[in-house]
Amino acid sequence: MFRQKKYLKQDPQYIFDFIQQHPFATFVLNGEDLLATHIPVLLKGTPEKFLLYGHIAEANEQYKFLKDGLEALLIFHGAQGYVSSSWYKDIDISTWDYSAVHVNVKLKLQTTEELEESLENLIKRFENDKHDPIYYKDLPREMIEDHLPLITGFWCEPVKVQAIAKLHQGFDKEDVKSVCTHLEKRQDIALSKNLKKEHGTDH
Repeated sequence: MFRQKKYLKQDPQYIFDFIQQHPFATFVLNGEDLLATHIPVLLKGTPEKFLLYGHIAEANEQYKFLKDGLEALLIFHGAQGYVSSSWYKDIDISTWDYSAVHVNVKLKLQTTEELEESLENLIKRFENDKHDPIYYKDLPREMIEDHLPLITGFWCEPVKVQAIAKLHQGFDKEDVKSVCTHLEKRQDIALSKNLKKEHGTDH
């Protein structure tokens, strides 16, 4: 990860919350070449000490490389967007604002029981706010037993965590306000909110 000092985020709580808020990750490992897929990944633990977990399908080309101790990279993406040089009071270089967390991990394959618990947690997380939620226990057992052999779950033990939020740090309030206004006109609401929070103007 390219990380200039002024953009670094090192607070464990920030990182923990970021992953919770942006669970759809890019999962990268080195097979016969570099392989990436996109999967939901959840947290277990505390900001100071946590595990991550997810699963992939047997049909995924990454599947045959999964094993205990395998090193992989998880990339969690926040809001991002282009910022035009025309948005500043004085002409400056155009740029791209974004936030991301990279977690280098070692894998440990889950047992069937652990996989089922992980799937139950995953479905609960994303069904909880639905009008008529369907939880893991509500699925036909025959359907579950047909699908379980086709996927593999894994724990991800973090070995290195890096976080960045490039949100116009070092710019004056007038330029930041202008950037936020233009982002909102473009419907980049989440990115605008991130800038306002970073600069203490999110009220």
